[in-house]
Amino acid sequence: MIEPGKLFQLEGGQKRRKLALTFGALERDISGIAEKGTEYNFNLPRAEYIRQVAAVLLRDPKLSEEAGAHLRKLLAAEPLDELRVCNYARNTLLELLGTFPAEWDLVIAPHNPATAGTGPEGTVRARDFFPGVCVYAEDIRSPFNIGSIFRTAEAMGAEKVLISPHCIDPTQPRAIRSGMGCIETMGWKRCGLEQLPADLPVFALETGGTDINDFVFPKEGICIIGSEELGVSPEALARATYGTVTIPMKGLKASLNVGVAFGILMQKWVESL
Repeated sequence: MIEPGKLFQLEGGQKRRKLALTFGALERDISGIAEKGTEYNFNLPRAEYIRQVAAVLLRDPKLSEEAGAHLRKLLAAEPLDELRVCNYARNTLLELLGTFPAEWDLVIAPHNPATAGTGPEGTVRARDFFPGVCVYAEDIRSPFNIGSIFRTAEAMGAEKVLISPHCIDPTQPRAIRSGMGCIETMGWKRCGLEQLPADLPVFALETGGTDINDFVFPKEGICIIGSEELGVSPEALARATYGTVTIPMKGLKASLNVGVAFGILMQKWVESL
């Protein structure tokens, strides 16, 4: 964190970025999950520090009247809701910066130092994941969907993402934006069905299989998810010798976005581990 007086001396975008990081660090400190080296340690009471840092934002010439009025209202409340003030201020700053809040996840999200390979300065050096837990994305065409799949895989602890020869390139700009930094941190490889490791169980997420609540997930394995329009191909279903898992649905359409379906599956798989 930085002294409010020094924040006043910064200029434009640099000031806004530093403020956003400061409010993010304060949110973690308030929630009791501050990373090492980012804990609040000023002699000034934290609530007063928040008021002073918020005052820096209130002087920003690009801050809208509506946003300023709402921030002042939050600051005037007694007792001060520190977390709400910091969250509102941070999101307001991200809007001023033209940045989606989620694009800052890898910068300001809390990490568990016991499992995330965190160095003494609080920098995350390595991912924590379940060894052997992999997903095979077959012929996914939407850059937003492939980005979402990478993001879910990273968040839920998959080791790597495998993609089919006809799957969209994960380095496509819209895929990278949707992946929110996870495509750069996840291990991934393009390969055909015949190149999938022979020593890992392979199963498919598709209709007509075992109810996800009854499916016995392997400790290690590869889950095949199919394209948005055609689902898992017959060739992939034949390769899925461990079985097929299905998400039960009640709706008339009985249809889920592939990224959403994969998120449900990963939650269930991780629960079993």
